[in-house]
This record gives sequence, structure tokens and C-alpha cells, in this order.
Amino acid sequence: MKKVKRTLGMMALAATTVLAVSCKDVNKNEPAAPMSNEMHQESMDDKDDMAMNDNQDAKAEAILNDYFNLKDALVGDDNDKAKELGNTLAQSLKSFDASNYSDNETSELNDIIEDATEHAEHISESDIKHQREHFKILSKDVTDMVAITGTKTKLYEQFCPMYDGGTAWLSKEENVLNPYYGSSMLRCGKVQREIN
Repeated sequence: MKKVKRTLGMMALAATTVLAVSCKDVNKNEPAAPMSNEMHQESMDDKDDMAMNDNQDAKAEAILNDYFNLKDALVGDDNDKAKELGNTLAQSLKSFDASNYSDNETSELNDIIEDATEHAEHISESDIKHQREHFKILSKDVTDMVAITGTKTKLYEQFCPMYDGGTAWLSKEENVLNPYYGSSMLRCGKVQREIN
């Protein structure tokens, strides 16, 4: 029995080492590719179309701030704080009004906001493993929202190759702090592009 336990322990140690080394290789200092916002390049040519009232701009920025606070709670492995912040984010998402955008953008934003709200609400009720599963989809929704609304803040899209076949998230800092693994693999990931 001791031999079996020792063998299992050695296998676990080997697997951990392989994961750490794999992730470390990905974390090389590669320059981040700037985002050109191809999806909405046409509308950027006409500045009048891109004009957004300050109230909507502030609500989009509030969603981003709530998202970043939630990300930080997951980085810190804080399930209770993440629950609280999931609820806060859900409320910010519900207060967003997409009617100032073009018809096509309004339709896209409404779909994004509806999906993101559902995931934020699930985060407010879940254990940390389940929170991280919902955060993956929430991150895609927030990234899609930013592609339409834009942001005044320079953002970094970061990527972890180890979580669920490869998963991205947004950060205000270039320094990688992984919300999907928290303290178990805090630095796993790389910046894959800048968004400004």
C-alpha cells in the first residue's frame, strides 16, 4: 500500500511539474499585438456615428470596472467576494442601455448583455470552480462588448493555454495574474494583444 501511495505521489508531482513547465514556456516575453478593432472599423471613419453620450460611456466603463474587480477576486481565490462582485456586475449590466448605437450594434449589444448578465448571476450563486467556468464565457462577452463600445482604458487580453483548452480574459495590467487557477498557477498565461 505504501508503494502505491508513493507511486501516486510521484505521478502527481510529475504531472504538476509538466503543467508548470508547459505554462512557463508560454509565459515568454512576446510583444503584444495591438487590436485594430476590425469588426467596427467602418463606423470609426465617421466620428459622428461613434459619438456616445457621457452617461452610456460611464455605464460601459462601470461594467468594465466591475468585471476587473470580479477577476481580481478570482485571482485571489475569494469565493465569497466573487459572489458579491458577480451580483454587482449583474446590476451594472442590467443598467446598460444600448439604444444609442446603430441598429445592428444595439442588437449585438443586447445579446451580449443578456448573456453576460446570466453568467454574472451564476457567479453570484456558485462555488469558485463553477464561478471560473462562467467567468470564461463572461470574459468573451465583455471582450465583445468592448469591441463595440470601445474604452478609454488600455486593456490587455491575456491567455492561459492550460484552462479548458485555452482561455482568455481582460486585464488593465500587462502583468499576468490568472483568474482561472488563482494561487495554484498564478502566473500561467501571456498577453496576446493590447486593446485601446
